[in-house]
Amino acid sequence: MKELLLINDSKANKVSYYHIMLLMASLPFDLFYSHIILISFALHTFIHLKKEKLKSLLSVKMLVLPSVLFVSIVATACTTNMRAAFTEWTLRIPLLLFPLLFSLTELDLKKYRSNLLLAFSLICSGTIFYLYADALYTIRYYHLPLRALFAEGFTNHNFAQPINIHATFFSFQLVIALVNLLYLLMIGASPRFTKALYIACSMLLIAGIIQLSSKSILLVLFVIVNMVLPYCLLQGKSRKKFIFTGLAISVLLGAGILSIPTFRDRYVTLFRQDLSVDKTLPRNSDSRIERWHVAAERIKQKPFIGYGSGSEINLLHNDFYKAKMYSSFLYGLNAHNQYISFTLKSGIWGLLIYLFTLGYGFKMSFRKKDVVFISFMLVITVVSFAENYLDVDKGVMFYGFFFSFFIFYHAEKETVITDNQKPHDYLSPVATNALPVTSYYYNTL
Repeated sequence: MKELLLINDSKANKVSYYHIMLLMASLPFDLFYSHIILISFALHTFIHLKKEKLKSLLSVKMLVLPSVLFVSIVATACTTNMRAAFTEWTLRIPLLLFPLLFSLTELDLKKYRSNLLLAFSLICSGTIFYLYADALYTIRYYHLPLRALFAEGFTNHNFAQPINIHATFFSFQLVIALVNLLYLLMIGASPRFTKALYIACSMLLIAGIIQLSSKSILLVLFVIVNMVLPYCLLQGKSRKKFIFTGLAISVLLGAGILSIPTFRDRYVTLFRQDLSVDKTLPRNSDSRIERWHVAAERIKQKPFIGYGSGSEINLLHNDFYKAKMYSSFLYGLNAHNQYISFTLKSGIWGLLIYLFTLGYGFKMSFRKKDVVFISFMLVITVVSFAENYLDVDKGVMFYGFFFSFFIFYHAEKETVITDNQKPHDYLSPVATNALPVTSYYYNTL
C-alpha cells in the first residue's frame, strides 16, 4: 500500500497529489479541515500556474460545473434577503474553485485516479470502523445489551454523531467508496491479500450504510449493485448470473434488515409517513410531502423568476406556521427537495439549468461506462428528491469535488512537447509506481 503515498512525479505534482488525497480524506470530518486544505491547494496551484494552462479555462466544463453558483448569483437580483443571498454565494464558492483548480493543476488525474479513490475508500472504511468501535465502547460503558447497537440510539444521525455529520451526507461518501471497491473486486486484478482487504472494507461499508439508515441511499445502492455494475462490467451469461445473484442477496439482506424493529420503523413506517398528508398519523415531525406542498403553493405565485437566492427559509417559515406545521416552523426547515428549492428561489429557468447539469454528467458517465461516476450521478439525482444538499457545506463539497474530479478525469488532454524536450524526456515522468490495478482500471473505461 506504500504506492498510495510514494509516487513517481515532480515535487509540485506530488504536493498537488497529497492535497487532493487529504481533501478526500477530510470530507467525512469537520468542514474546517476540508476548507483549510482547499485553500492550501488553491495557493499551491496558483503559485505553480503556467500561462498556457489559462487556455483550458475556455471550455464548456467551466460553465457547466459551477452552474449552480451562477444560478445563485443571477437569482440574487430578485431576492428580498440580500444577506442570506450572499451567504449562499459564500457556501457555493467551492463549486467554482474545484473545476478551476482541476483545470489549472499540472497533476494528471488519469495517472492517479485509482490511487486516490482507493485511499478515499480506505479512509471511509476506517471511519466506519471507528464509529462502530465508539458505539460498542459506549454500550459496554453503560452496561447495555449488545442488541442496543441496532436500537435508535445508535442508528441514523446518532451513529454519525461522533464525527458530527448528517447521516445522509455521510452515506453519499460511503456509496462512492463502496462502489469503487466493488469495481476493483470485479475486475479481479489484485493479489489475494489485497482482495481480502477490499472484501473486508466492503462489508464494513455496507454495514455502515445500513446503520446510517438513509432510505434514499439504500435505494440508490440497490440500483447500482443490481443494474449499473452488471451493465457496465459484464456481458451475456455472466451479466444474467450476477443480476440473479445480486437480487437474491438483496432480498435476503432486505428481509434481515426489516426483521430488526428499529430498521423496520425507519425504512417502512417513517417512509410511509414521509409520503403521507394524513395528520392523524402519530409522528414527531411534519412529512416531507407536506413541506413540498407548501413550497409548491409558493412557487405557483412566481413560477418563472422565483423569489431570489437565500429566500427559501424565510418564505417557508411563515407558510409552515399558517399551515399549522409547527415542527417545521420551530426548526426553520427548508423544503427538503433540491428541485423544489431551485424552482422556489430561481424559478423554472434555475431548475432547468440544474437538470441540464445533471444530464451533462449522466451523458459523460454512461458514455465512458464509468461505474463510480454513474453512481455519483445517481446519488445526487435521487437524494435531490429528499434533501437540499446544496444548501449544506458537506453537500456542496461532495458535489463540487467529485463532479469536477470525474469530469476532468475523462477530459481529453493535449500533450505539448517543446522543441528543447526530447521524446524520451517526456515519457520518463509518465512512468508510475501506482497500484498494479491502475493500468487495467484505465483501459476498461
